[in-house]
Amino acid sequence: MSTKARYIMIGGFLGAGKTTTVGRLAKHLSDQGLRVGLITNDQAGGLVDTKLLRGQGYATEEIAGGCFCCRFNTLVDAASKLANEAKPDVFIAEPVGSCTDLVATVTYPLRRMYGDAFTVAPLSVLVDPIRARRVFGLDQGGTFSAKVAYIFKKQLEEADIIVISKSDLIEDAQREELRAVLAQEFPLAKIVTASPRQETGLDELFAGLMTGEQARRNPMAVDYEVYADGEALLGWLNATVTLKADDEFDANAFLKQLAKIVQARLQRDGAEIAHFKMTFSPDDGIAGELASINLVRSDYVAELGMELDEPTTGGQLIVNLRAEADPASLMEAVKDGLAEASLNFFGLKATLDHEEHFRPGKPTPTHRDGEVVMETKGGCQPGSGCC
Repeated sequence: MSTKARYIMIGGFLGAGKTTTVGRLAKHLSDQGLRVGLITNDQAGGLVDTKLLRGQGYATEEIAGGCFCCRFNTLVDAASKLANEAKPDVFIAEPVGSCTDLVATVTYPLRRMYGDAFTVAPLSVLVDPIRARRVFGLDQGGTFSAKVAYIFKKQLEEADIIVISKSDLIEDAQREELRAVLAQEFPLAKIVTASPRQETGLDELFAGLMTGEQARRNPMAVDYEVYADGEALLGWLNATVTLKADDEFDANAFLKQLAKIVQARLQRDGAEIAHFKMTFSPDDGIAGELASINLVRSDYVAELGMELDEPTTGGQLIVNLRAEADPASLMEAVKDGLAEASLNFFGLKATLDHEEHFRPGKPTPTHRDGEVVMETKGGCQPGSGCC
């Protein structure tokens, strides 16, 4: 292992399986005796991802208020804090699922300014195969509008490694058909398949992330007007809720009911869910004990990731919901869901402690590096004042 710390960034669209993969990689490296520091990222604070990763015992810093590209200095500060406190051998960063252009705005500047402190791993981008098959027209089903799909495809375009995540969800023939499309569309990327949840196919990915180097090539062209419009079509909701009951209740069952009610409300409104995830931390549980649930498409079934073994009388619920929808409608769906689900549990009261619902603002990178000036319609060009 080099004396320099290793910087690994695992990207991908909302719901692609990034947090599960980060957790698996962190455990894999920890089992080898390496110290790991994690950095999560979101447009707002109060992340389910941060709660889940800290619950697994990893030193984790959260960067809120914008993508890594727009919070580059905060990213460096977070890495410095982890370096001082946890002294990681490896930093693993999970960017916002609606963010792209990470090579030019994050890893190239990091390598240029802090190359004496970090070696930079190849950029891996995870892709949900069902979502990808719909975006590329291989299957019918709920998908995003063209400007949101633009971000989805741009994430794949800049990848060194494209990971067909959740590969267990589709048949072999469907997987090979998707692989062929990805190879044709993005010939510079290595394509691997894996199932982070089932812990299969990860060895090849992890080996590449620890031994490979990020490709040195000109940054891709990005139309920042389309990029900004695509992000602005996405509604964002983060909320913290206190649950308190007169008697013990099954928190696992509550999460499933709440997810089902909110999903039905959004389906009725024609909203396409990008990612809906929640964690519940019981007040009477042991440290780190959690229940979690995850929904990655409007027409999918919400799945419990972690479950509580015992009923509880209350605790803290964290809700993260991202969908192509008006943010106010997301808030109303969650409020209605809390009210309706609570009625099914004796004496249960849900108190909304904090919430943020909004559309992401236009991305304005702190830096944008490249070997040559790339003409980008409406984009952030080297030397244009934003770099």
